[in-house]
Amino acid sequence: MTQQLNNQLFAFTKQFTDSAFKAQSLALKGLETVAALQLKALEEQSKVSAEFVAEAMEMRDANGLRSLWEKGTSLSRDNAERAVAVSQEVLAITQKTAESLNALVQEQRQAANDAVTAPVAAKKAAAK
Repeated sequence: MTQQLNNQLFAFTKQFTDSAFKAQSLALKGLETVAALQLKALEEQSKVSAEFVAEAMEMRDANGLRSLWEKGTSLSRDNAERAVAVSQEVLAITQKTAESLNALVQEQRQAANDAVTAPVAAKKAAAK
């Protein structure tokens, strides 16, 4: 009886550990993808902003300042559009990760249900 309990406990612990490892792997993969996406967006925004500042340092007259004002507003709009696009991609990645984790939980729940019902079904079959 003790050996059977130990075997079931060991099997449950192994299953739980495997599921936890898979969940951690999924979460880290999603986090890595989001971080890479945000870093790429930050690099692009920094590059564009640096070019704008360099151009602003070279302005010497009022006409140049006027064109710089227009480029500044355009840069702000482009940066806002990029931020929205990156946010949408991050949301999509997060949703996909959450769906994968939910599938893992469902799989874990089904395995636990099967582990509990199997011994009961075997005892009923042996009793007949």
